[in-house]
Order: sequence, then structure tokens, then C-alpha cells
Amino acid sequence: MEFDVNLWRSLITLLSLVLFVALMAWTLNKRRRQAFDDAAQLPFADDEPRDPPETK
Repeated sequence: MEFDVNLWRSLITLLSLVLFVALMAWTLNKRRRQAFDDAAQLPFADDEPRDPPETK
């Protein structure tokens, strides 16, 4: 069997589709929801309170 460019393109497209569907299934899995919610709140969590800005 000879592999031409179109066969490679088709295989890569199919592989990309399978990986995309797998990623979506993993992301939307209900068991992962709490971990993703916790990660989404990380930018808003401050370890140390900041001093108010000084005014002149």
C-alpha cells in the first residue's frame, strides 16, 4: 500500500477529530467539574492581602 499525500491528510484529520472529541469528553466530564471550578477561581485567590495604594 502506497501512502500518498491525500491519505496522510485524511489520517491526520481523523486523528485530530478523535483527539478533539476525547478532549471535549474529558473536559465536560462531571467527575472533573470540581477540579475545573477550583482552577477557575485561582486567579481571584490572594494569599496575602495587598496594601492600599498610597495617595499624595
